[in-house]
Amino acid sequence: MSNLEQRCVDTIRTLSIDGVQKANSGHPGMPMGMADAAFVLWTEFLNHNPSNPNWLNRDRFILSAGHGSMLLYSLLHLTGYDLSLDEIKSFRQWGSKTPGHPEFGLTPGVETTTGPLGQGFSTVVGMAIAALKLAGTINTDENPLFDHTIYGIVSDGDLMEGVSHEAASIAGHQKLGNLIYLYDDNNITIDGSTELAFTEDVPARFRAYGWHTIVVDGHDRQAVRIAIKEAQAVSDKPTLISCKTTIGFGSPNKQGTSGVHGAPLGPDEVSLTKKAYNLPDEAFHIDEEVLEFFRSAKDKGLELESGWNHKLEQLKEANPDRYETLMAVTAGKVSVDIDALLPHFPENAKGLATRKSSSMVLDAVAPHIPGIMGGSADLGASNLTEFKESSVFDPTNRSGDYFNYGVREHAMGAIMNGMSLHGRVRP
Repeated sequence: MSNLEQRCVDTIRTLSIDGVQKANSGHPGMPMGMADAAFVLWTEFLNHNPSNPNWLNRDRFILSAGHGSMLLYSLLHLTGYDLSLDEIKSFRQWGSKTPGHPEFGLTPGVETTTGPLGQGFSTVVGMAIAALKLAGTINTDENPLFDHTIYGIVSDGDLMEGVSHEAASIAGHQKLGNLIYLYDDNNITIDGSTELAFTEDVPARFRAYGWHTIVVDGHDRQAVRIAIKEAQAVSDKPTLISCKTTIGFGSPNKQGTSGVHGAPLGPDEVSLTKKAYNLPDEAFHIDEEVLEFFRSAKDKGLELESGWNHKLEQLKEANPDRYETLMAVTAGKVSVDIDALLPHFPENAKGLATRKSSSMVLDAVAPHIPGIMGGSADLGASNLTEFKESSVFDPTNRSGDYFNYGVREHAMGAIMNGMSLHGRVRP
């Protein structure tokens, strides 16, 4: 198994290398460095169904470090998503399903568009909030229907961007125990070493936010396994696993340098790297045994969803009200005549402040909108966004439908995107 496992990991690397090389553009270094950790996560911990990328209770995986997109595309192809090898070969080409950065709605299995660094990190926080709200609204003690985890891979660049600081603070305050990040801690950016501009103690910062932190050798797969298990056991804090990695791992002449951050290895270095991996010097080679191992994810996924569908039927029988609520938020349709609920505003020479008229509309319609999640960036008393019959979402009330973002407008936008992308929540 160890030899097969190593070949599986190195196949992730070589597919990524070959995709970038054929396009003559892209980022091979991050996929090469994070292949070990990503392999462990995707083959041993991630609950997903490649045959149905939209299964409601799937774990979410977001590659916030979107410049390393070939890592995600390689995993999606290998595990059996509807992403052909021809699409891998068409990386970064016009009309392909494999653009330079992952695009939501284009590629099966891509949960959000991650272009600007920090946005994916912050969007993931919104997904974790939505997952907990859905669980708090639908789950019962007898039937915890929704129990999925939100995973992400983040980079040094993500953690430098200001929006990630805001979102990390919210995640710690909200005790989002269903959120786990793998941090590609490779100390390299495009301009060179992170020593140029980024020397803080990242785990210490996250502990100050209220996170659980772990530091591992990102190339030690057993250490990564132990770390993810530890993170899963922490229910009252989000977790940051700092994976100490070497960018461009395996490249004899370029690993550990900024030269593999945003450029292909070049034909000669590709050959030398594949020789170092003990894999054939053949573009887009996938050993049959390797593919068979990865494709077992399809059978596992079908089994997971089938078991979950049984629990869904149990909910329908035992708790029809909650089942109907789930159907309503899934359909996303309003069952009442909203126009008939709208308040009447008589003519008034002075006029009515729009925040007041907005508040009156929210009070009238919000209770009838399935899955609504209101909120404000510390301006609720001023902009009157907290509607009647709402309750605040917090660690003691996961079914709440009003969110206090604090003075964090930038993160608020990304978090609302994450709620919407997760689904069953209307921010």
